[in-house]
Amino acid sequence: MSDNVRYDGKPLLRLLELYVLKAIDELPLSDQDTLNRMAPKLQAAFGGGGTWHQAVAASVRMPADMPQLIRGMWEKNLEIARANNVPALTPQKFAELFVDENLVT
Repeated sequence: MSDNVRYDGKPLLRLLELYVLKAIDELPLSDQDTLNRMAPKLQAAFGGGGTWHQAVAASVRMPADMPQLIRGMWEKNLEIARANNVPALTPQKFAELFVDENLVT
């Protein structure tokens, strides 16, 4: 996970970013393992299905197609960067921006 001050007092924020990273197939294996172990606690806290990402999705009432929507936005980001010959956002930066603009009020 992370020791970044961005997450101080906001434990769900990092989980949402990890959800986005999973949706775009950029979730580090070490985080995946940790999250898989946390799944029962997350499910108890937030509901959802038996996986960590289902519990995170339930915590903010995401639509069922949210992973596909996120992936579409990620692919569009990559296309825009290529078309303009500029570096694309890193997966982490994309996750932060996506969460800030779409999931955190």
